[in-house]
Amino acid sequence: MRWWSAANFVSNAGTWMQLTVQNLLVLQITGSAAATGLSMSVQAAPALFVSLLGGAAVDRWHRRLTVAVSQALLGAVAFATALLVALDRIDMPALLVLAAVTGVIATVDGPACALLGNDLVPVADVPSAIGVGSLVHSAGRLTGTALAGVTVGFLGTAAAYAANGLSFLFVAAVVPFLRPASGAAAREPVAEAPAAPARAEMSVREGLTFFARRPRLVALAGITGISSVFGRNYGLTLAVLVTGPLAGGAGAFGTVSTVLAVGGILGAVLGARLHKPSVRTVGLLAAAGALLQVVAGLSPSLAVLLVLVLPMAVVESVSDTAGTAVLQTDPPAHLRGRVLGVWSSIGTVWGLGGPPLLGLLMEWAGARGALVAGGLLIAGSIGAGLLVRRRGGPVPVALAAKDGDVAGRSALGTAA
Repeated sequence: MRWWSAANFVSNAGTWMQLTVQNLLVLQITGSAAATGLSMSVQAAPALFVSLLGGAAVDRWHRRLTVAVSQALLGAVAFATALLVALDRIDMPALLVLAAVTGVIATVDGPACALLGNDLVPVADVPSAIGVGSLVHSAGRLTGTALAGVTVGFLGTAAAYAANGLSFLFVAAVVPFLRPASGAAAREPVAEAPAAPARAEMSVREGLTFFARRPRLVALAGITGISSVFGRNYGLTLAVLVTGPLAGGAGAFGTVSTVLAVGGILGAVLGARLHKPSVRTVGLLAAAGALLQVVAGLSPSLAVLLVLVLPMAVVESVSDTAGTAVLQTDPPAHLRGRVLGVWSSIGTVWGLGGPPLLGLLMEWAGARGALVAGGLLIAGSIGAGLLVRRRGGPVPVALAAKDGDVAGRSALGTAA
């Protein structure tokens, strides 16, 4: 687990370095902010259409081999981009094609890496492992973003892509030395070609059906969706609030962003201490964060906003960790890849549709109104959902046991 965390830190730092540099590269090529958004959308779009197939592949293929190959392929794409940039042969169509290829590979790599990390610890420690992963992600993001400017300044844009390629190869080199922990909820799919009945069991439809008939996962999707649209786009809402009503500048928003990042790291540390996360926990934390958002929207000064931003980020990070733990432990082992594929498709819808909806709300109500209205909408929806859930009873889902499934699933404590 230590080796895996170190490899993920290096990989996350390289990824965020490349993402930062890619935005600058698109601006350099086209001079258009819209083109920058287009490149990001092209990379994210495959998750909407291919994630279901990617999740099915993760359930079917040998997990460590899948991660090693997908990381090597991502490294190859990064090296190809670095070569084109170094030779000054890169243009917008080539960049978009490379971004789309990266997005397709990521539909397999994302769930495979997430589940491989869980395989390295006993099932009781999965929430802690997810918390550690969140901490590593936040630290890698800060490091990669900071290194991007330094790398471009001293070594050039191509060097940033090459460094990301090396980070992927480092992960691929570590994978063969990883071993599942004793008592882990892991299930390594058999490498041999399965018979026809096994193919049916690995169908995409089975993952969709399980997700749709699992009330706690549907509820988790609803909570995360409404929070993502109206409560998580702080890069947009707080930027407008700070530079508008609070009369701050870019430096002031930079300070707010730093506090958000620190709060995310603190929340990841706290989230790693969760032992029995549940959908109820996720909902209560999301509602608490929404109420803090309402107060933040009414902040009379930048100092008051900074005081509120830290707990907002902490609560959001703990809620994310709890939700991810539920998502990755609630499905039986043979369905987890497909469930993560469904989740990735849903998350892409939020990611593509959320900012425009929030932008319309800000046009109508302003930055303060969007924060207040969004927070009240989130808290009210979650409160109504909890009341409805309390009046109803649990809906059992009958599932045939597969090799690697966890016995006594109620002990996981993931019930809503």
